[in-house]
Amino acid sequence: MTARDAPCILLVEDDAETREAVSRVLADEGYRVVGVERGEAGTRALKAGAIAAVILDVTLPDASGFDLCRDWRAAGVRVPVLMLTARTDVSSRVRGLDAGADDYLGKPFALSELRARLRALLRRGSDPLRQRVLSVGDLSIDFGRRQAWLGEAEIPLTRREIDVLERLAWARGHAVSREDLLEEIWGESTPEAAASLEVIIARLRRKLEKGDKESLIRTVRGFGYALAGARGGPTT
Repeated sequence: MTARDAPCILLVEDDAETREAVSRVLADEGYRVVGVERGEAGTRALKAGAIAAVILDVTLPDASGFDLCRDWRAAGVRVPVLMLTARTDVSSRVRGLDAGADDYLGKPFALSELRARLRALLRRGSDPLRQRVLSVGDLSIDFGRRQAWLGEAEIPLTRREIDVLERLAWARGHAVSREDLLEEIWGESTPEAAASLEVIIARLRRKLEKGDKESLIRTVRGFGYALAGARGGPTT
């Protein structure tokens, strides 16, 4: 793989020491890195295209990382976002996920963990099994394009919401345990990750419900979740 072919990571971090350390480690891993210190510059870099993933600090001189991520998602940006922040309480993690972040890493962090989380985000996005379309009643999900529709209306979904839906879809109507969802999508089975999963499930139900029909996501008490009507699984 040539340098031009290497995934390009956008790093939005105002602390110069952190930005330089992370950029150096990612460059050693073979990534191209675009490092900026302000949210406005990050938005311009995203609009320029060819960004594989974003590492976004929550506290920036000109913007909140939460607001930036929310604005990007509202504008249709589907690039995976890993948030960095000194705020490690559950409410801040949930706020980041609600804003559309795909993962959340508290400061201080080990660079090895940052690399592992970034690899997981990129791996989930490049898996060839994700080039599939699922239809359940009025719901259609294109996992390759990372888009979903309910009837004719497109549903705005974050990358993590798509990941959860896809994992349930591949179970073909069978229940998937909470532990499996946490390990496969979050990479950890911690109370914080479990709280994030609950938020994602509740948010998906709100987005996917239509009238008084039964929810597409069924809770299997004491075990996990299943996607109703997905017995055939995604198809090409």
